[in-house]
Amino acid sequence: MASILDEYEDSLHRSVSVQQSRASVGIPHSGYVNARLEKETPIFNKQRIDFAPPEKINSLVVSSNQLCMSLGKDTLLRIDLGKPDEPNQVELGRKDEAKVYKMFLDHTGSHLLIALNTSECLYLNRSVQKVRALSRWKGHLIESVGWNKFLGSEINTGPILVGTSQGQIYEAEISVSEGSLFSTNPDQYFRQVYTLEEESGPAPVCCLEIERGIEGKFFIIATTRKRLFQFAGKVPEGTEQQGFSSIFAVHADHLPSFREFPANLGFSEIAFYTPKLRSNPRSFAWMMGNGVLYGTLDYSRPDSILSDERVWVYPPDIDITVNKPISIVLTQFHFLLLLPDRVKAVCTLNGQVVFQDLFLEKFGVLTRMIKDPTVQQIWIHTEKVVFRYHVQRESRDVWKMYMNMNKFDLAKEYCKDRPECLDIVLAKEAEHCFQNKRYLDSAKCYALTQNYFEEIALKFIEAKQEEALMEFLIKKLSNLKPSEKTQTTLLTTWLTELYLNWLGILQGDHSQRNLYLDTREKFRTFLSSPKNKDCLFNNRASIYELLASHGDTEHMVYFAVIMQDYERVVAHHCQHDEYDEALNVLSRHRDEKLFYKFSPVLIQHIPKKVVDAWISMGSRLDARNLIPALVNYSQSASTQQINEAIRYMEFCVYQLEETQQAIHNYLLSLYALCRPDSLLSYLEQAGTNPNRIHYDLKYALRLCAEHGHHRACVHIYKVMELYEEAVDLALQVDVDLAKSCADLPEDDEELRKKLWLKIARHVVQEEKDVKKAMACLSSCALLKIEDVLPFFPDFVTIDHFKEAICNSLEDYNKHIEELKREMEEATQSAKRIREDIQEMRNKYGSVEPQEKCAACDFPLLNRPFYLFLCGHMFHYDCLLQAVFPNLPAYKQAKLEDLQKKLAATSQPSKSHHRPKDADSISLGKGQQSREQIKADIDDIVAAECVYCGELMIRSIDKPFIDPQKYEEEMQSWL
Repeated sequence: MASILDEYEDSLHRSVSVQQSRASVGIPHSGYVNARLEKETPIFNKQRIDFAPPEKINSLVVSSNQLCMSLGKDTLLRIDLGKPDEPNQVELGRKDEAKVYKMFLDHTGSHLLIALNTSECLYLNRSVQKVRALSRWKGHLIESVGWNKFLGSEINTGPILVGTSQGQIYEAEISVSEGSLFSTNPDQYFRQVYTLEEESGPAPVCCLEIERGIEGKFFIIATTRKRLFQFAGKVPEGTEQQGFSSIFAVHADHLPSFREFPANLGFSEIAFYTPKLRSNPRSFAWMMGNGVLYGTLDYSRPDSILSDERVWVYPPDIDITVNKPISIVLTQFHFLLLLPDRVKAVCTLNGQVVFQDLFLEKFGVLTRMIKDPTVQQIWIHTEKVVFRYHVQRESRDVWKMYMNMNKFDLAKEYCKDRPECLDIVLAKEAEHCFQNKRYLDSAKCYALTQNYFEEIALKFIEAKQEEALMEFLIKKLSNLKPSEKTQTTLLTTWLTELYLNWLGILQGDHSQRNLYLDTREKFRTFLSSPKNKDCLFNNRASIYELLASHGDTEHMVYFAVIMQDYERVVAHHCQHDEYDEALNVLSRHRDEKLFYKFSPVLIQHIPKKVVDAWISMGSRLDARNLIPALVNYSQSASTQQINEAIRYMEFCVYQLEETQQAIHNYLLSLYALCRPDSLLSYLEQAGTNPNRIHYDLKYALRLCAEHGHHRACVHIYKVMELYEEAVDLALQVDVDLAKSCADLPEDDEELRKKLWLKIARHVVQEEKDVKKAMACLSSCALLKIEDVLPFFPDFVTIDHFKEAICNSLEDYNKHIEELKREMEEATQSAKRIREDIQEMRNKYGSVEPQEKCAACDFPLLNRPFYLFLCGHMFHYDCLLQAVFPNLPAYKQAKLEDLQKKLAATSQPSKSHHRPKDADSISLGKGQQSREQIKADIDDIVAAECVYCGELMIRSIDKPFIDPQKYEEEMQSWL
């Protein structure tokens, strides 16, 4: 394997050289084609609004798609951008020289405040056409308004904050009356809550913003020319309509927290960015003399929500003494600065100018830039032209900036839908981690890139970072497609080799025990991974070779179990004399083939446990396949060990009820060898019916004869119905056993007598016991004294047979008397029969002239007829017609033959009074008389009444109408 790895490393070096040559001719390292198929649209896409104002534009505000524009001295133009063709013009109704100073539109686009340069303020609701003056506000030049986004509605502003040019902050509320167009005073109240100051005294309140954090806490941001103040506090629940006085009251005796910068534009402006589907801003940008203070808003902080603050200085071409910025707008990643003749977009991530748009002089000087927070559109106007910017895919290049800042997680977040950019970020992150010696993190990133595999692998090899190399290979393997089988095989094999090398190094170092255990667990996880299963299975031979080359038997067994190669596992345990472990594997996985293969080995060492395992498998094992193992074992084992074989065979026969002849024959052989008592019990339990016996009778007979088990042989002879052989063998064992055999042929008296004569001869000639011989006579009724006498020798005196002879003579006398009695009874029976015959000849019946045939219902006496004892009378031809179809075929043939013979006989006279002997005239030699033929016909036709006899009973299941004539019969009824 080491040589293979060396060759592979050489191939890696060669691949790198090829890569370098490719790079020299411009082949990209990435697998992506970074080409632009169409012109990239700018992030900030400017559009000039097709609008020619009749007078110069003084001020413009936009919110919730509602645009309000001040034109000239006394005109206000309102446009719903959803319906731009339906503008609404409102006259301010001012006769003096007052001019619009600033306008403020709330977040709903419903409430419009118009500040005049005469320190007056007007109010216009979206639902009305008439402008109303706010009398309580008079005498204050309004610089800023902080709208209440949480309690405001279309008819009520809720408590709002108002900043003046003298530094005062007022709290006010404007409400539209429900009963009439306006109440007497739309401004409900107007009270001062605080005054902002700089080092020189009160300063104009340039901006106001009200935000609500968690747990009902409110934050108020207020800016002057050089300072940014924060007020924080809770408004008691249920008192929100009472305003923010309690928050400002906390700071009555001391200044709140603020940020201050030395430079001064003469004003300042703050902008906020609120993401879609969120109600609170996420970031802010404050334009002031020293630059733009940018940061995020953290609502979880107790006193200040400003977080991650940093100041981006103005670009070099901005001189606050000559062309100072006019307005600022904040987007997700940029803030836009409005200058008198251009717009600059600065990235909030790096402070670089990424966009600049120069306006022509013919449009005039740029006046103001605002953003509609709901639709994220930016509006710019001069005195005579209005422009709108659409923000498109602002985050398209953000990934690159985050990448250059080494903020790779954010970079990946913003290019997750652009794989070619994600690959660049991952490669940069991997290289960054590698240079900082974070090799594992580097490997994880490299595995996700499209960089050349060989280059990365060599990089880790040269740095001698095997652990990182393994991590890289693992990640690379997890990213491969199922179709990339060659790469999967290569990586899987290489990883196995690396794991084994690493484990070998750690195993010998006891100080690295924990690392060894952790690595071993990772290796086992790798081997058991479902994704790698197919590859490992297809290349298991190579994996086994690697494991064997490292001598890692532990993981060889583990891998074999994963591959379900239990044969190898069991073989391993057997080779190392771990028979119990081998049997445990077999019992756990219950594979019949493995049991058959390894049982011959295991039973030699742990016979009882093996038999227990066989029994637990039950009918899943075929005992015939285990017989060879038992035969080999029983030939070399002791009687005690053979008992285990008998135990399993008995389980098969009695529990599983096996009927296989081989199993019964083997159990029979074990019984004959070691358990003769159980042998006879088994044979008797098997029964004597040859069709229900599962062992081979001839094999059993030969086996029992070889081992001298005569009683068992006698039983087998009886089953085989070889009674003579059974008696002959039984006489060698026990006369009583022979007697039981002699009575078995119950249907063959001659054989029984022959068997009993054998027993008698044996008793007389072999045992010379006359009394026992006489007992045989009493045991078998077929034997007589004359049958036994020839077996006795001549010198035997008659005294021994006196009783038997007398008994025999008495039996003969009884038999003679019985025969006489039977003869007398037979004589009497014959006499009674003759008398009955004579009586039947003289028996008659009377027929009235009006009697009719029971079949045709015609007069009976018109034709030959039959009269039955039951009283039914039939014409001859009617009875023949009724009986013939129901006769068996052979009787029908006989009847037809008799009718032909009767017709063939001559009839001397047709009269009814023929001579008495006319029907008895002989028709010639070998022929029947006419009278005999008629008698035979009568025996067939008139044997019984057709209505009262068995014929009627047998025809009970026949239909009344023949199925073949059913249609014809049915038609006849129609």
